[in-house]
Amino acid sequence: MDRIIFHVDVNNAFLSWTAILLLKNGYKEDIRKIPSIIGGDESKRHGIVLAKSPIAKKMGIKTAETIYQARIKCPSLKIFPPNYEWYYKKSNELYKYLSTFTPVIERYSIDECFLDMTGTNYLYKNYLDLAYKIKEEIKKQFGYTVNVGIGKNKLCAKMASDFEKPDKVHTLFPEEIASKLWPLPVGDLFMCGKKTKEQLEKMHIYTIKDLANTSEKKLEKVFKSQAHYLKEASLGIDNSKVEKKNSKNPSISISETLPFDLTDKEKIKNVLFRQTEELTRQLRKQKLYADTVAIIFKNKEFISSSVQLKLENKTDNTKKIYETVINILEKNYNEEPIRLIGVRLSGLSKSKEKQISLFEEAKEEKEEDEHLQKMVDTINEKFGKTVLTPASLKIIGQSETKNRYK
Repeated sequence: MDRIIFHVDVNNAFLSWTAILLLKNGYKEDIRKIPSIIGGDESKRHGIVLAKSPIAKKMGIKTAETIYQARIKCPSLKIFPPNYEWYYKKSNELYKYLSTFTPVIERYSIDECFLDMTGTNYLYKNYLDLAYKIKEEIKKQFGYTVNVGIGKNKLCAKMASDFEKPDKVHTLFPEEIASKLWPLPVGDLFMCGKKTKEQLEKMHIYTIKDLANTSEKKLEKVFKSQAHYLKEASLGIDNSKVEKKNSKNPSISISETLPFDLTDKEKIKNVLFRQTEELTRQLRKQKLYADTVAIIFKNKEFISSSVQLKLENKTDNTKKIYETVINILEKNYNEEPIRLIGVRLSGLSKSKEKQISLFEEAKEEKEEDEHLQKMVDTINEKFGKTVLTPASLKIIGQSETKNRYK
Protein backbone atom coordinates (compact mmCIF):
# COMPACT_ATOMS: atom_id res chain seq x y z
CA MET A 1 0.00 0.00 0.00
CA ASP A 2 1.34 3.44 -0.99
CA ARG A 3 2.06 5.72 1.94
CA ILE A 4 0.55 9.19 2.08
CA ILE A 5 1.96 11.67 4.61
CA PHE A 6 0.84 15.21 5.46
CA HIS A 7 3.04 17.81 7.14
CA VAL A 8 1.16 20.71 8.73
CA ASP A 9 3.30 23.72 9.67
CA VAL A 10 1.98 26.89 11.34
CA ASN A 11 3.06 30.04 9.50
CA ASN A 12 5.12 32.31 11.77
CA ALA A 13 3.68 30.57 14.84
CA PHE A 14 4.98 32.74 17.68
CA LEU A 15 3.94 35.99 16.02
CA SER A 16 0.59 34.63 14.79
CA TRP A 17 -0.34 33.11 18.14
CA THR A 18 0.71 36.27 20.01
CA ALA A 19 -1.41 38.36 17.62
CA ILE A 20 -4.45 36.18 18.35
CA LEU A 21 -3.97 36.55 22.11
CA LEU A 22 -3.53 40.32 21.89
CA LEU A 23 -6.68 40.74 19.77
CA LYS A 24 -8.57 38.49 22.17
CA ASN A 25 -7.54 40.78 25.03
CA GLY A 26 -8.64 43.95 23.25
CA TYR A 27 -5.45 45.11 21.52
CA LYS A 28 -6.46 47.39 18.66
CA GLU A 29 -3.89 46.34 16.04
CA ASP A 30 -3.14 43.00 14.40
CA ILE A 31 0.62 42.83 14.92
CA ARG A 32 0.93 40.66 11.82
CA LYS A 33 0.11 43.77 9.77
CA ILE A 34 2.55 46.24 11.37
CA PRO A 35 6.34 46.31 11.90
CA SER A 36 6.57 44.03 14.93
CA ILE A 37 8.63 41.27 16.49
CA ILE A 38 8.48 38.73 19.27
CA GLY A 39 11.58 39.19 21.39
CA GLY A 40 13.12 39.35 24.82
CA ASP A 41 13.48 42.25 27.21
CA GLU A 42 14.72 45.26 25.23
CA SER A 43 16.47 46.58 28.35
CA LYS A 44 18.83 43.58 28.20
CA ARG A 45 21.39 44.04 25.47
CA HIS A 46 21.35 40.33 24.65
CA GLY A 47 17.62 40.30 23.80
CA ILE A 48 17.05 38.83 20.32
CA VAL A 49 14.37 38.59 17.64
CA LEU A 50 12.43 35.32 17.94
CA ALA A 51 9.84 36.06 15.24
CA LYS A 52 9.06 38.96 12.91
CA SER A 53 6.07 40.25 10.98
CA PRO A 54 6.14 40.29 7.15
CA ILE A 55 6.55 44.09 7.19
CA ALA A 56 9.47 43.84 9.64
CA LYS A 57 11.05 41.23 7.37
CA LYS A 58 10.78 43.61 4.38
CA MET A 59 12.62 46.21 6.46
CA GLY A 60 15.57 43.85 6.77
CA ILE A 61 14.93 42.55 10.28
CA LYS A 62 16.22 39.02 10.75
CA THR A 63 15.48 36.25 13.21
CA ALA A 64 18.15 35.87 15.92
CA GLU A 65 19.60 39.35 15.48
CA THR A 66 19.61 41.61 18.54
CA ILE A 67 16.64 43.80 19.32
CA TYR A 68 19.08 46.71 19.33
CA GLN A 69 19.98 45.97 15.69
CA ALA A 70 16.30 45.55 14.76
CA ARG A 71 15.42 48.89 16.37
CA ILE A 72 18.07 50.69 14.29
CA LYS A 73 16.46 49.30 11.12
CA CYS A 74 12.97 50.29 12.27
CA PRO A 75 12.69 52.93 15.04
CA SER A 76 8.87 52.48 15.19
CA LEU A 77 9.17 48.71 15.73
CA LYS A 78 6.66 47.21 18.20
CA ILE A 79 8.15 44.54 20.46
CA PHE A 80 6.15 41.88 22.28
CA PRO A 81 7.42 39.23 24.73
CA PRO A 82 6.92 35.50 24.01
CA ASN A 83 4.16 33.71 25.92
CA TYR A 84 5.11 30.04 25.90
CA GLU A 85 2.18 28.89 28.01
CA TRP A 86 -0.17 30.32 25.37
CA TYR A 87 1.90 28.75 22.59
CA TYR A 88 1.62 25.31 24.23
CA LYS A 89 -2.14 25.82 24.53
CA LYS A 90 -2.43 26.67 20.82
CA SER A 91 -0.16 23.75 19.92
CA ASN A 92 -2.38 21.34 21.86
CA GLU A 93 -5.47 22.83 20.20
CA LEU A 94 -3.95 22.20 16.76
CA TYR A 95 -2.91 18.65 17.67
CA LYS A 96 -6.41 17.84 18.93
CA TYR A 97 -7.96 19.15 15.71
CA LEU A 98 -5.56 17.25 13.43
CA SER A 99 -6.17 14.05 15.42
CA THR A 100 -9.72 13.99 14.05
CA PHE A 101 -8.34 13.07 10.61
CA THR A 102 -6.05 10.16 11.55
CA PRO A 103 -4.96 8.35 14.74
CA VAL A 104 -1.36 8.24 13.50
CA ILE A 105 -0.04 11.73 14.19
CA GLU A 106 3.38 12.94 15.35
CA ARG A 107 3.90 16.32 16.98
CA TYR A 108 7.28 17.12 15.41
CA SER A 109 7.66 20.44 17.24
CA ILE A 110 5.46 22.98 18.96
CA ASP A 111 4.13 24.31 15.63
CA GLU A 112 4.25 21.35 13.22
CA CYS A 113 2.81 17.84 12.93
CA PHE A 114 3.13 14.84 10.63
CA LEU A 115 -0.06 12.92 9.78
CA ASP A 116 0.08 9.40 8.34
CA MET A 117 -2.98 9.20 6.08
CA THR A 118 -2.07 5.76 4.64
CA GLY A 119 -5.12 3.54 4.27
CA THR A 120 -7.65 6.32 4.73
CA ASN A 121 -8.60 6.53 1.04
CA TYR A 122 -11.99 5.02 1.85
CA LEU A 123 -12.66 8.11 4.01
CA TYR A 124 -11.08 10.77 1.82
CA LYS A 125 -11.57 10.68 -1.94
CA ASN A 126 -8.99 13.33 -2.77
CA TYR A 127 -6.03 14.12 -0.50
CA LEU A 128 -5.34 17.48 -2.15
CA ASP A 129 -8.91 18.58 -1.41
CA LEU A 130 -8.50 17.35 2.16
CA ALA A 131 -5.32 19.39 2.62
CA TYR A 132 -7.12 22.53 1.45
CA LYS A 133 -10.01 21.72 3.79
CA ILE A 134 -7.61 21.43 6.75
CA LYS A 135 -5.85 24.66 5.83
CA GLU A 136 -9.08 26.64 5.47
CA GLU A 137 -10.70 25.20 8.62
CA ILE A 138 -7.66 26.11 10.72
CA LYS A 139 -7.78 29.65 9.35
CA LYS A 140 -11.52 29.98 10.03
CA GLN A 141 -11.66 28.24 13.44
CA PHE A 142 -8.36 29.31 14.98
CA GLY A 143 -7.46 32.54 13.21
CA TYR A 144 -4.04 31.75 11.75
CA THR A 145 -2.63 30.17 8.60
CA VAL A 146 -0.70 26.97 7.97
CA ASN A 147 1.13 25.32 5.12
CA VAL A 148 0.32 21.70 4.28
CA GLY A 149 2.82 19.50 2.48
CA ILE A 150 1.86 16.13 0.96
CA GLY A 151 4.24 13.33 -0.01
CA LYS A 152 4.85 9.60 0.08
CA ASN A 153 7.12 10.00 3.11
CA LYS A 154 7.98 12.46 5.91
CA LEU A 155 10.93 13.98 4.08
CA CYS A 156 8.92 14.87 0.98
CA ALA A 157 5.94 16.12 2.97
CA LYS A 158 8.24 18.35 5.05
CA MET A 159 10.06 19.69 1.98
CA ALA A 160 6.74 20.34 0.24
CA SER A 161 5.35 22.40 3.11
CA ASP A 162 8.39 24.69 2.85
CA PHE A 163 8.15 25.39 -0.90
CA GLU A 164 6.25 28.67 -0.68
CA LYS A 165 4.64 30.41 2.30
CA PRO A 166 2.27 31.41 3.77
CA ASP A 167 -1.15 29.73 3.55
CA LYS A 168 -0.27 27.20 0.85
CA VAL A 169 -0.70 23.52 -0.04
CA HIS A 170 2.13 21.78 -1.94
CA THR A 171 2.87 18.23 -3.05
CA LEU A 172 6.15 16.40 -3.60
CA PHE A 173 5.49 12.98 -5.12
CA PRO A 174 8.13 10.71 -6.73
CA GLU A 175 7.32 11.96 -10.23
CA GLU A 176 7.87 15.57 -9.02
CA ILE A 177 11.33 15.08 -7.48
CA ALA A 178 13.22 16.18 -10.61
CA SER A 179 11.10 19.28 -11.25
CA LYS A 180 10.43 20.48 -7.69
CA LEU A 181 13.22 19.16 -5.43
CA TRP A 182 16.36 19.00 -7.56
CA PRO A 183 16.51 22.69 -8.64
CA LEU A 184 16.64 23.84 -4.99
CA PRO A 185 19.91 24.97 -3.35
CA VAL A 186 21.51 22.07 -1.50
CA GLY A 187 21.21 23.99 1.77
CA ASP A 188 17.41 23.75 1.48
CA LEU A 189 17.51 19.96 1.86
CA PHE A 190 15.88 18.85 5.10
CA MET A 191 18.52 18.36 7.84
CA CYS A 192 21.29 19.88 5.74
CA GLY A 193 22.79 22.40 8.15
CA LYS A 194 25.08 25.33 7.50
CA LYS A 195 28.29 23.34 8.04
CA THR A 196 27.14 20.51 5.77
CA LYS A 197 26.13 23.03 3.09
CA GLU A 198 29.57 24.65 3.22
CA GLN A 199 31.31 21.27 2.90
CA LEU A 200 29.09 20.28 -0.03
CA GLU A 201 29.78 23.54 -1.83
CA LYS A 202 33.52 22.96 -1.41
CA MET A 203 32.88 19.76 -3.39
CA HIS A 204 31.11 21.88 -6.08
CA ILE A 205 27.71 20.53 -5.04
CA TYR A 206 25.38 23.53 -5.16
CA THR A 207 21.93 22.10 -5.86
CA ILE A 208 20.05 19.05 -4.66
CA LYS A 209 20.36 17.69 -8.20
CA ASP A 210 24.15 17.98 -7.93
CA LEU A 211 23.95 15.96 -4.72
CA ALA A 212 21.70 13.34 -6.30
CA ASN A 213 24.25 12.91 -9.11
CA THR A 214 27.18 12.47 -6.69
CA SER A 215 28.17 8.93 -5.73
CA GLU A 216 27.70 7.86 -2.13
CA LYS A 217 31.33 6.69 -2.03
CA LYS A 218 32.54 10.18 -2.82
CA LEU A 219 30.29 11.63 -0.13
CA GLU A 220 31.52 9.08 2.45
CA LYS A 221 35.06 10.49 2.24
CA VAL A 222 33.80 13.73 3.78
CA PHE A 223 30.55 12.89 5.57
CA LYS A 224 31.14 9.32 6.80
CA SER A 225 27.85 7.78 8.00
CA GLN A 226 25.88 10.91 7.09
CA ALA A 227 26.61 10.28 3.40
CA HIS A 228 23.88 7.61 3.13
CA TYR A 229 21.24 10.00 4.45
CA LEU A 230 22.33 12.83 2.14
CA LYS A 231 22.24 10.59 -0.92
CA GLU A 232 18.82 9.10 -0.16
CA ALA A 233 17.32 12.45 0.85
CA SER A 234 18.44 14.02 -2.43
CA LEU A 235 16.48 11.28 -4.22
CA GLY A 236 13.40 11.82 -2.04
CA ILE A 237 13.87 8.50 -0.19
CA ASP A 238 12.84 8.28 3.47
CA ASN A 239 11.56 5.20 5.32
CA SER A 240 11.10 6.75 8.77
CA LYS A 241 7.71 6.26 10.40
CA VAL A 242 5.27 8.79 11.76
CA GLU A 243 5.68 8.09 15.48
CA LYS A 244 2.37 8.20 17.29
CA LYS A 245 2.02 8.06 21.07
CA ASN A 246 2.81 4.66 22.55
CA SER A 247 -0.19 3.51 24.57
CA LYS A 248 1.87 0.78 26.27
CA ASN A 249 4.15 3.42 27.75
CA PRO A 250 1.97 6.54 27.86
CA SER A 251 3.87 9.79 27.84
CA ILE A 252 3.54 13.55 27.58
CA SER A 253 6.18 15.77 26.07
CA ILE A 254 7.05 19.29 25.03
CA SER A 255 9.65 20.15 22.42
CA GLU A 256 10.65 23.50 21.03
CA THR A 257 12.37 24.29 17.74
CA LEU A 258 14.64 27.23 18.48
CA PRO A 259 15.00 30.11 16.02
CA PHE A 260 18.80 29.90 16.31
CA ASP A 261 21.51 27.47 17.41
CA LEU A 262 21.76 27.48 21.20
CA THR A 263 24.98 26.64 23.07
CA ASP A 264 24.61 28.62 26.30
CA LYS A 265 23.87 26.04 28.98
CA GLU A 266 22.08 28.57 31.20
CA LYS A 267 19.67 29.45 28.38
CA ILE A 268 19.12 25.74 27.74
CA LYS A 269 18.27 25.28 31.43
CA ASN A 270 15.83 28.16 31.17
CA VAL A 271 13.95 26.44 28.33
CA LEU A 272 14.00 23.09 30.17
CA PHE A 273 12.73 24.75 33.35
CA ARG A 274 9.74 26.23 31.54
CA GLN A 275 8.99 22.92 29.82
CA THR A 276 9.25 20.94 33.08
CA GLU A 277 6.88 23.33 34.84
CA GLU A 278 4.31 22.97 32.07
CA LEU A 279 4.52 19.16 31.95
CA THR A 280 4.35 18.65 35.72
CA ARG A 281 1.38 21.01 35.90
CA GLN A 282 -0.32 18.81 33.29
CA LEU A 283 0.48 15.73 35.39
CA ARG A 284 -1.11 17.20 38.51
CA LYS A 285 -4.14 18.44 36.59
CA GLN A 286 -4.75 14.92 35.21
CA LYS A 287 -3.81 13.24 38.52
CA LEU A 288 -0.98 11.32 36.85
CA TYR A 289 2.50 10.31 38.00
CA ALA A 290 5.61 9.65 35.89
CA ASP A 291 8.51 7.26 36.51
CA THR A 292 10.79 8.14 33.56
CA VAL A 293 12.27 11.49 32.51
CA ALA A 294 13.92 12.16 29.15
CA ILE A 295 15.54 15.09 27.37
CA ILE A 296 15.17 15.26 23.58
CA PHE A 297 17.90 17.00 21.55
CA LYS A 298 18.24 17.91 17.90
CA ASN A 299 21.50 19.45 16.82
CA LYS A 300 22.01 22.13 14.16
CA GLU A 301 21.97 19.39 11.51
CA PHE A 302 18.57 18.32 12.95
CA ILE A 303 19.97 14.90 13.91
CA SER A 304 18.02 13.78 16.96
CA SER A 305 18.98 11.98 20.14
CA SER A 306 17.40 11.47 23.53
CA VAL A 307 18.57 10.41 26.97
CA GLN A 308 16.27 9.13 29.67
CA LEU A 309 16.52 8.25 33.34
CA LYS A 310 14.16 6.13 35.42
CA LEU A 311 13.10 7.49 38.81
CA GLU A 312 13.05 5.49 42.04
CA ASN A 313 9.41 6.38 42.57
CA LYS A 314 6.63 7.77 40.43
CA THR A 315 6.09 11.49 41.01
CA ASP A 316 4.35 14.63 39.80
CA ASN A 317 6.69 16.90 41.74
CA THR A 318 8.26 19.69 39.69
CA LYS A 319 11.37 19.96 41.85
CA LYS A 320 12.21 16.25 41.67
CA ILE A 321 11.60 16.01 37.94
CA TYR A 322 13.56 19.18 37.19
CA GLU A 323 16.47 17.91 39.31
CA THR A 324 16.48 14.80 37.10
CA VAL A 325 16.32 16.92 33.93
CA ILE A 326 19.36 18.92 35.06
CA ASN A 327 21.16 15.71 36.03
CA ILE A 328 20.63 14.34 32.50
CA LEU A 329 21.75 17.61 30.94
CA GLU A 330 24.93 17.91 33.01
CA LYS A 331 26.00 14.35 32.23
CA ASN A 332 25.13 14.28 28.54
CA TYR A 333 25.36 17.75 26.98
CA ASN A 334 28.57 18.02 24.97
CA GLU A 335 28.39 21.75 24.11
CA GLU A 336 27.13 20.95 20.57
CA PRO A 337 24.79 23.64 19.18
CA ILE A 338 21.15 22.72 19.81
CA ARG A 339 18.28 23.60 17.46
CA LEU A 340 15.46 21.68 19.17
CA ILE A 341 15.13 20.66 22.80
CA GLY A 342 12.34 19.07 24.78
CA VAL A 343 11.33 17.09 27.85
CA ARG A 344 9.35 13.85 27.85
CA LEU A 345 7.71 12.21 30.89
CA SER A 346 6.68 8.58 30.45
CA GLY A 347 5.53 5.54 32.40
CA LEU A 348 2.43 7.47 33.41
CA SER A 349 -0.16 6.01 35.74
CA LYS A 350 -2.92 7.07 38.10
CA SER A 351 -1.34 5.26 41.04
CA LYS A 352 1.71 6.45 42.96
CA GLU A 353 3.50 3.23 43.85
CA LYS A 354 6.45 3.87 46.16
CA GLN A 355 9.53 1.95 47.15
CA ILE A 356 10.10 1.98 50.89
CA SER A 357 13.36 3.71 51.79
CA LEU A 358 15.09 4.25 55.11
CA PHE A 359 16.14 7.64 53.78
CA GLU A 360 12.70 8.82 52.63
CA GLU A 361 11.76 12.36 53.55
CA ALA A 362 9.61 12.98 56.61
CA LYS A 363 5.89 12.74 55.91
CA GLU A 364 5.23 16.28 57.18
CA GLU A 365 7.85 17.71 54.81
CA LYS A 366 6.39 15.86 51.81
CA GLU A 367 2.84 16.95 52.60
CA GLU A 368 3.98 20.56 52.97
CA ASP A 369 5.75 20.37 49.59
CA GLU A 370 2.64 18.93 47.89
CA HIS A 371 0.41 21.58 49.49
CA LEU A 372 2.75 24.34 48.25
CA GLN A 373 2.78 22.90 44.74
CA LYS A 374 -1.02 22.79 44.59
CA MET A 375 -1.23 26.38 45.83
CA VAL A 376 1.23 27.52 43.13
CA ASP A 377 -0.74 25.66 40.42
CA THR A 378 -3.99 27.31 41.54
CA ILE A 379 -2.52 30.82 41.43
CA ASN A 380 -0.78 30.28 38.09
CA GLU A 381 -3.91 28.82 36.46
CA LYS A 382 -5.99 31.74 37.73
CA PHE A 383 -3.70 34.31 36.13
CA GLY A 384 -2.96 32.27 33.00
CA LYS A 385 0.83 32.37 33.28
CA THR A 386 3.72 31.47 35.54
CA VAL A 387 3.65 34.12 38.23
CA LEU A 388 4.87 31.95 41.10
CA THR A 389 7.54 29.29 41.43
CA PRO A 390 8.57 27.57 44.67
CA ALA A 391 11.85 29.07 45.92
CA SER A 392 13.41 25.60 46.12
CA LEU A 393 13.16 25.33 42.35
CA LYS A 394 15.01 28.59 41.74
CA ILE A 395 18.29 27.31 43.09
CA ILE A 396 18.43 24.24 40.81
CA GLY A 397 19.07 26.19 37.59
CA GLN A 398 21.62 28.92 37.09
CA SER A 399 21.51 32.69 36.76
CA GLU A 400 19.12 33.23 33.84
CA THR A 401 16.57 30.74 35.16
CA LYS A 402 16.63 32.39 38.57
CA ASN A 403 16.26 35.88 37.17
CA ARG A 404 13.26 34.99 35.05
CA TYR A 405 11.31 33.49 37.92
CA LYS A 406 11.94 35.96 40.73
